[in-house]
This record gives sequence, structure tokens and C-alpha cells, in this order.
Amino acid sequence: MSQEENSESRRRFLKIAAGTAAVAVVGGFPRFARAADLPHLTDADPTAKALGYVADASTTKNPKHTPGADCANCQFYTGGPTGFGPCQLFPGKAVSAKGWCVSHTAKS
Repeated sequence: MSQEENSESRRRFLKIAAGTAAVAVVGGFPRFARAADLPHLTDADPTAKALGYVADASTTKNPKHTPGADCANCQFYTGGPTGFGPCQLFPGKAVSAKGWCVSHTAKS
């Protein structure tokens, strides 16, 4: 291979790599936008009932609840420390950071 052919192959690779990266970035933005648009989980949801979910941990009477345990410090919750965010246990719903359920597992 000549040096000119190597340069052409390298340029082609870089163009393809840049195009792929651009598509990945643009394609990823809707995913972030959807997280904020998730419907809030309510105590009436069947999965929420099964896991004893409450939107405010301070109101639960469940004996398994320990003081200070809430969704914001659970390993399944991926939202911020306040407001609502996604939880792996309730796909497609946003849970309250102040909420709690029997599956609470403290972040390590």
C-alpha cells in the first residue's frame, strides 16, 4: 500500500467514525428528554401496592422501614436527590425521591 492509499483509508475511517458518533449523540437526546416525562408512580399502581410503595417515606407504617431510608438513597433509584426520577423496580414510571418501598436497598 502506498502512503497515499493509507491516508485515504484513514480519512474514510475518521469520517465514518465521526458520523457514527454524531448519530449516537443525536439519537441519545430523546432518551434524556423522556426520563423527565415519565408519569409519576402512585400508591394505587398494582406494582406499587405489591411492593408497599409510598410517595413519602415518613408516612409509612410498614415495620420493615428504617428511619432515613427513602428512594433517594436506594440503589434502584437513578433520579436526583429531590423531585421524581426513574426506578429500576418501576419501569416507565417516575418515583418520588422521598418515597419508599419494601425493596429498598441502600446504595453502597
